[in-house]
Amino acid sequence: MKSRLKSRNMSLRPFHLAFPVDDLAAARAFYGGVMGCDEGRSSDEWIDFDFFGHQIVAHLAPGEAGDRASNHVDGHGVPVPHFGIVLRMEDWEALAERLKAAGTDFAIEPTIRFKGQPGEQATMFFRDPAGNALEMKAFASDDMLFAT
Repeated sequence: MKSRLKSRNMSLRPFHLAFPVDDLAAARAFYGGVMGCDEGRSSDEWIDFDFFGHQIVAHLAPGEAGDRASNHVDGHGVPVPHFGIVLRMEDWEALAERLKAAGTDFAIEPTIRFKGQPGEQATMFFRDPAGNALEMKAFASDDMLFAT
């Protein structure tokens, strides 16, 4: 079944994701400093970030952050839940270097997953200071995003 949005030929719109953190200063340092996301509006309880053109909002909710399970994918335990973005390969490579330089503790080191198969992709998993899991990925061709 084709997506109704795709069939309408609409352009991709920014998504919005609100997620829990236990320390706004640590979230600001990580998303703004390490990840390089511009900060938008904020209060004493939340911060908006420009996450590669999408709006993510870190909400102060101590004890609610972090992954709760993992699934086996191509030889790795993938944290669930997680969120992230599909980058262009050169942007993914630059971010991987930036995260390594910042001393990021990767849950799954930058790697190529599904080598030689449909959907081959560069991927990396890491956690923010609150324990939320993120996945950053890239494809040699965006046509492979939904390859079966």
